[in-house]
Amino acid sequence: MNHLFFLLTLAAYVGSFAAYIGYLVAGREWSGRLGSLLLAAGLVAHYFALLERARGLHTVPYHDLSGSMSLFGWLLALTYLSLELFHRQRSVGAFVLPFVLAFFLFAQLSPPDRLAAPPATGVAFAFHVTLSILAYAAFGLSCVLSLIYLGEQRLLHQHRVGDVVWRLPSLDLLDRMSQSSVLVGLISIAIGTVLGFVWVDRLTGNVWHYDPKYVVTLLVLVAYVFYLRLARNPGWRGARASQLCIFNFAIVIFSFTVVNLFFSRSHRYF
Repeated sequence: MNHLFFLLTLAAYVGSFAAYIGYLVAGREWSGRLGSLLLAAGLVAHYFALLERARGLHTVPYHDLSGSMSLFGWLLALTYLSLELFHRQRSVGAFVLPFVLAFFLFAQLSPPDRLAAPPATGVAFAFHVTLSILAYAAFGLSCVLSLIYLGEQRLLHQHRVGDVVWRLPSLDLLDRMSQSSVLVGLISIAIGTVLGFVWVDRLTGNVWHYDPKYVVTLLVLVAYVFYLRLARNPGWRGARASQLCIFNFAIVIFSFTVVNLFFSRSHRYF
C-alpha cells in the first residue's frame, strides 16, 4: 500500500474516532459532524490505497487475506456511514470505528501472499467477491449494533443512566438500525451468490460444483431471514432478536475463517 495513502487513511480514521468520542461524551454537535467528514475522507483515502495495492501486486485487492481484510474494513466503514446518514444518528460511530481501524491495521501488518494462486478475473467474479464481503461487513455492523442494544438495555434496567447513555440511540432505533444493516447484508449476499454461479457457469459450463462454502452461505441466508422474521414479532423484538443476531454473526465468522481456510477450494479469502 502506498505509504502516503496509508498515513492519510490512518489519520482520518483515528481523527474520526476521536471526534465521535467527543460527540458521545460531550454532546458537541460539531464534533459529530467532524467525525462524519473525517470518516468520509478516510473512505476516499482508503479506496485509493486499495487501488495502489492492487497496482503494486498486479492483481485485485482481495487477492489474499491482507487485501480481503482491508476491503472488509473499507466496506464496514462505508456501510456504517450510509446507515448513519439514513438514520441520522452519529453516536454509534465511536463503537464502530475501532473495528474499522482494527481491520485496516491488521491488513497492513499481514504481508502480501505473493505465492498465492493467480486470482480469477471477470466482472461477475469481481462483483461476486465485493458483494460477499459487503454482506459480511453489514452483518458485522448489525452484530455491533446488537451488542450496543444489550449493553444499553442492561444499563437502563440497572438505572445507571448518564449523559453517554442518553446520547445513544433509543432501543427501538438500535433495533431498526440492526435490521437495516441485516437487510443490506441479505441483498448483497443473495446477489453476490447469484453472480458467483453465473461466473462459474461461464468458466466451466456447469453452474454447480460442490464447495462447503455453498452450504454455509445457505445457512447464513436462512439464519438472517429467520432473524428478520422474528425481529418483527412482538415477542422476539429487542433483546432476544439482538442475541439471535449475535449468534448469526458467529456463523459468519465461522464461514469467513474456518470454512474458507480449511475446507473451501475456491473461497479462501472471501
